[in-house]
Amino acid sequence: MADYLIDPSFLNASGDTASIRVVLRRSPLARETALHSHAFGQLIGPLKGSARIETDAGIWVVPAIHAAWVPPHHDHALQSNGPFQGWSIYVPPVLCANLPQSPLTLQGNALLDAAIQRASHWQNGPETPAQHRLAQVILDEIATAQPVGLNLPAPQDARLQRIARQLAADLADQRGMAEWANWAGIAPRTLSRRFVAETGFTFRDWRQRARLLAALEMLASGRAVTTVALDLGYENISAFITAFKKTFGTTPGQYLASGSENPAI
Repeated sequence: MADYLIDPSFLNASGDTASIRVVLRRSPLARETALHSHAFGQLIGPLKGSARIETDAGIWVVPAIHAAWVPPHHDHALQSNGPFQGWSIYVPPVLCANLPQSPLTLQGNALLDAAIQRASHWQNGPETPAQHRLAQVILDEIATAQPVGLNLPAPQDARLQRIARQLAADLADQRGMAEWANWAGIAPRTLSRRFVAETGFTFRDWRQRARLLAALEMLASGRAVTTVALDLGYENISAFITAFKKTFGTTPGQYLASGSENPAI
């Protein structure tokens, strides 16, 4: 039997409900949902560790200090990194017009955390005036939250997709772009050009980004910095820390200390 956070029939109802729903779940089991979509927008946030959101456009990594927004009717799948402890806000279509129109990772904040905590105790049904005001605060926070670049765009060319899947399976693979082009049956110059055109990143930068996003998940699961660095193919821990700080503006240890767990909810 499927373990839904909320009744799917409610999320695809044709009614014009204007009430948000907040669901909080703490489970000893990992959570994984297959690719699906619904009429409601959804903001997803882990309380501990991290979660991975996959769409046709790419992958979003969501540590506990952030949240992922998925607009209505966007196919998405979720995989938690370890036991699932997290929340979801479901926003009816009528309230999504002024919210982001593409999936993205958003910076969390104390106000949003507190509002989610309060709203998670609401009973189903029409909102009271006080609940309506708090719901507006939540919507405003979604609309104005700062985007965080924790996504990995997916290439669309079938040959590039083969390379991306193979790299994701072994991020420590040190083969260069020319070797990958030969493996996939594509000219190196074409591979270089199409990677930039389809993902916005050079091949080298895309692979670096894939490694660092995987590092966030591995660190959030409690793995040591040295282990993460070596498992991802870095020559030494210094090279890993330098790349991490260049991308995220902080060291791996400082990043985790800033919010590997969200205790506010």
